[in-house]
Amino acid sequence: MNKFIILIIGCAFSIGGFGQAIDYHPAQLLKDIQKLNGSVTLEDMVIQEILLPKARIVDEGKYYNVWNNTTEKYINYLYIGRVNSCRAGGCNIDRPLNPGETTEYFDYYILYDPECKIKQVRVYNYQASHGQEVTAKNWLKQFIGFDDKSSLRVGKNVDAISGATISVYAITNDIESKTLVMKKLIDNCQAVELERASLSAH
Repeated sequence: MNKFIILIIGCAFSIGGFGQAIDYHPAQLLKDIQKLNGSVTLEDMVIQEILLPKARIVDEGKYYNVWNNTTEKYINYLYIGRVNSCRAGGCNIDRPLNPGETTEYFDYYILYDPECKIKQVRVYNYQASHGQEVTAKNWLKQFIGFDDKSSLRVGKNVDAISGATISVYAITNDIESKTLVMKKLIDNCQAVELERASLSAH
């Protein structure tokens, strides 16, 4: 396989009604991938979007695989997306959004190992007025090791945070649902890898 420079397919795009576009190139991401994988170099790393089936409803996020050209293996999988939390103007508005109103949000990413276990969660763009505590590294560490075989429950295996209830539930539910989707995508990627290996062996 030819060597590629880092490639992230898919430009940031505007999400109507939710403020600025998601930044799909967060500054810390490449450093985090290198830290998790030790000797992998930027030249050997290929990050490519995993396209979802057309029948699937598009949500505010994208899925990627991370390929190592030296080992010719997938080393990580990645989800980058947005979580909507409170309505702009506060968390105590108990009515539907009116046309033109926006939702407060934060952007984050999840790094998975090849078996779909979470290796890291990082919030990199927090645009909400409440619940900033969910950005803390020590709080986010509790998601490490979670996979599609388990479930996340605030107050049981996820610590609640006083004053950040909406953000805690929002990110917890999002991590759980995105992990289920990622597992299916990983299975498909690994099937392609096995087929490629089988063809090259003949």
